[in-house]
Amino acid sequence: MRVVIQRVKEASVEVDGKIVSSIGRGLLVLAAFTNGDSEEELSWMARKCLELRIFEDEAGKMNRSVLDEKGSVLVVSQFTLYGNCRKGRRPAYTASAPAAEALALYGKFLEIMGALCQRVAGGVFGARMNVRLINDGPVTLIVDRHAGGL
Repeated sequence: MRVVIQRVKEASVEVDGKIVSSIGRGLLVLAAFTNGDSEEELSWMARKCLELRIFEDEAGKMNRSVLDEKGSVLVVSQFTLYGNCRKGRRPAYTASAPAAEALALYGKFLEIMGALCQRVAGGVFGARMNVRLINDGPVTLIVDRHAGGL
């Protein structure tokens, strides 16, 4: 599993001209799933996202998590995070989980996140979405448990 986390002032997802979910201050989590992702992996990633200390404390240091801030989380499935761009000009997505598997993993990830944080919203899996955000900072992180250095 791989995620891009953005600290946001607000974020929303629009499908077919209608806002389907939106949050205020918190995190936008773009999530990609790969073959063999397990429930253990999903739980690890959910805790990592929610417990990262990327919000400022009274002294201005990034010392607080979205949970500490009582912020919201918007999770959007984005298989393109596993796009391999090493060869040619067209990314290969062979590392991305097949759609049916990714849908199940996305649902489980939302369920786990929702059990840990009351303010969790999602996008629409497989839909063409417009994702709007106001990045706060900007603060953007990539988390991949199995990729060295990320």
